[in-house]
Amino acid sequence: MRSTQLHETLLPKRIALPVYCSDPISSNAYATQEILLVLAMGGAAAILLTPWIALVVVALLALVTLSYRSTCHAYPDGGGAYAVSRANLGRLPSLIAAAALLVDYVMTVAVSVASGVENLVSAFPGLGDYSVMIAVGLVAGLAVMNLRGVKESGTLFAIPTYGFVVSVFVLLIVGFWNVANGHPPVAESAQLGFVSGNPAGAAMLILLLRAFASGCTSLTGVEAVSNGVPTFRVPKAHNAAVTLMMMGGLSIAMMMGISVLSTIAGIHIADGLDQLTGVAPGYEQRTVLAQLSAATFGNNSIGFFAVQGFTTLILILAANTAFNGFPVLSSILADDRYMPKQLARRGDRLVFSNGILILAGIAAALIVGFDGSVSKLIQLYILGVFVSFTLSQAGMVVYWRREARQHGWRPKTVISAAINTIGASATALVLVIVLITKFTHGAYLVVIAIPLLVFLMLRVERHYRRTSAQLAPKTAGITLPSRIHAVVLISQLNEPALKALAFARAIHPSTVTALHVDTHTERTHKLVAEWAHREIPVPLTMVTSEYRDLIDPVLDYLQAIPVGPRDVIEVFIPEYVVGHWWEAVLHNQSAFRLKSRLLYLPGVMVTSVPYHLKSAQPWALPHPGEHGTEVREPVDAGRP
Repeated sequence: MRSTQLHETLLPKRIALPVYCSDPISSNAYATQEILLVLAMGGAAAILLTPWIALVVVALLALVTLSYRSTCHAYPDGGGAYAVSRANLGRLPSLIAAAALLVDYVMTVAVSVASGVENLVSAFPGLGDYSVMIAVGLVAGLAVMNLRGVKESGTLFAIPTYGFVVSVFVLLIVGFWNVANGHPPVAESAQLGFVSGNPAGAAMLILLLRAFASGCTSLTGVEAVSNGVPTFRVPKAHNAAVTLMMMGGLSIAMMMGISVLSTIAGIHIADGLDQLTGVAPGYEQRTVLAQLSAATFGNNSIGFFAVQGFTTLILILAANTAFNGFPVLSSILADDRYMPKQLARRGDRLVFSNGILILAGIAAALIVGFDGSVSKLIQLYILGVFVSFTLSQAGMVVYWRREARQHGWRPKTVISAAINTIGASATALVLVIVLITKFTHGAYLVVIAIPLLVFLMLRVERHYRRTSAQLAPKTAGITLPSRIHAVVLISQLNEPALKALAFARAIHPSTVTALHVDTHTERTHKLVAEWAHREIPVPLTMVTSEYRDLIDPVLDYLQAIPVGPRDVIEVFIPEYVVGHWWEAVLHNQSAFRLKSRLLYLPGVMVTSVPYHLKSAQPWALPHPGEHGTEVREPVDAGRP
């Protein structure tokens, strides 16, 4: 796709919802389950608190959604928490927010795909031994689809996203209809008990805090919309804000419905079967949605497989949120010189291909490293999320204060500032809770990763800054070299060597020397004889090599040439251009090593003189002006 076609990739709201919101929507498939897994340690009485914890989680979700709605309007160029923090809190907080988001996006891919495979295994237990292999293959497939383009991948992912939303709401409607008619669904695990007792006091408080922290996984991915505002159709900020509010409403309704219905159905689930009593031999512990759909529609029914199928698809495709957010954020950081410049360049399909490939590689490595376990991976998940949430909302508080100083405290400003203040305080509190309750369970890795990423970004920026200072023009205009000393490397007298000699003489240097390294006496004598026979008008200089080495004798000779401060030594190296990969192994190895060493020799320039072998002729490009090739006139910088 041409650069001028960028407008064709902009997203309407119906496509932007699955592209940017599949992660927070799909997190409802495991957020309630994570709450139940923690509460199981408190026994049957603690399980009854699931809806109340879910209520606190969705209240926080509503706050964060409203906050990022303001961010979409205030910062329509994208960047989310990074852009807000950079504009209002300074460089270091913005880099912390960026590092936290990058970690969050990587974990989104790993957790979403692993959770999707877990749901797939719940429906087809025979695939359990291949879960890691399947997960890595799915990550690779997602990367390939996203490399095709944002709009194309969004259209493909729309069906699973909307299918999941419809299937879950049908499940909730049928389930609550049965409850209202006196036939509540009964989960397959309802008859199981818990080994754990009933904690009280501080132990119960810690348990509830851990359950709340686990349930906050439903907030992951909320910031993706604010990061991708530039990819929306005009009016960009308005469409992004509407999409964000649609996502918030759907997520809140689904999480509350699943939490309440799972409590009514008596779902009992734990980290291990040894924590449950009354477990029958061969019992397979299935996910919350699997048990709910089986209890509501009937096990192995069409409704059951519909819910499980769409859940599996959206959990896998929820990683698409990260595949859009990570490359966009990386490109913004690269534009600000905090990441390699290659991440700022769009590929052939107008997507940030390098960012997609890096994200897929790291996520696949995490899945393999943690054996595809959702329970292990999710411990690393939400810490980075709430770091970025807190910094983003704190930055928006500063933004509204600045707006108030310029335009006064208008009602909209007061309301927005109040929402962001409450949101920043709440997310900061949750951040502390998550850090305390999940630190020893793997969150310490994120505590290490975020400062390390910030350090690396600062070093990258410092390198680019120093390099720019070194590359800045030191003098006015263009300073020509005083003299050019041409040195042509000759191994034998053949067509490539004669071509290099002709080109060296054509530039009219101050001196021209043909240099031969004597590593074989007979070949050297033959070269001298042919040189004299052809009467070549260039002096041939011999350099002996006691250890049959080519590189060091050449370097010693070049360093011994008497040159002035503005003189240049230009080394001409004949090279063969080949057409087959195996021919490259047979030729140019010495030339490649020599060029690599000459790069570090000040005052020396290297010119490769290509000679095309017959095998390379089918791949040869046309000369300028041939076969309709466009020839552009040189640009005169001084002409208006």
